[in-house]
Amino acid sequence: MSQTDPSSMSRRQQMVETYKLTKQSDPKIGLILGSIFVVVAAVAGVIFWLLPGEGVFSWIFTIIGALLAGVLAALVVFSRRAQKVMYSRLEGQVGGAYAALTMLRRGWTVTQAVGVEPRSQTLVHRVVGPPGVVLVGEGNSPSKVRSLLASTKRSHARVLSDVPITTVVAGNGEDEVPLPQLTKHVTKLGRQVAGPEITDILNRLKAVDATRGAMPIPKGPVPTSMKGMRGNLRGR
Repeated sequence: MSQTDPSSMSRRQQMVETYKLTKQSDPKIGLILGSIFVVVAAVAGVIFWLLPGEGVFSWIFTIIGALLAGVLAALVVFSRRAQKVMYSRLEGQVGGAYAALTMLRRGWTVTQAVGVEPRSQTLVHRVVGPPGVVLVGEGNSPSKVRSLLASTKRSHARVLSDVPITTVVAGNGEDEVPLPQLTKHVTKLGRQVAGPEITDILNRLKAVDATRGAMPIPKGPVPTSMKGMRGNLRGR
């Protein structure tokens, strides 16, 4: 993935970068989007033209409506194909789960690598939101991922004994959550804490982070945050 942080780009730059990355894995994306735009705009134009009305305003309404329909359809298809490509690029990369978690909407706080086992390139990331605390582990060894998740959960439970702490393993194995489904899985855990409680949790976690210090993230192609491209991948 590009090492430029998407959150530092303008919206136009984000769109261009997303398109470039998508085209690398999906060379026909331009032709596909162009075809969809033409077909949908043509169909929408016919529908709008058949609506009651006449004169110059009818022409304007038809043209604008057809163009908007074509652009919207192309954006929807682009967002889906771009999202598929982005997740495929994250597969197997150190920090891929963190990059996927940055796609969560407002109201969620994601912290990278609150647990690290450098030799096995095992990471645990933390999400704080309506379900409480969610610890997400990733790595090449399922046993080491679960072991690191357990120890990270214990360290958090010392200051969050009254807070729900859920563990999730990101991956494609049994009882693991694939990256494309990770954010959906986390958001479906349900609401167990309210807004003021989330603020209190974050304040209490500062003590955990202070004693933990800076964690040595394993070397490798660690993906940057996808947060800046979130709107583009959702077609907005």
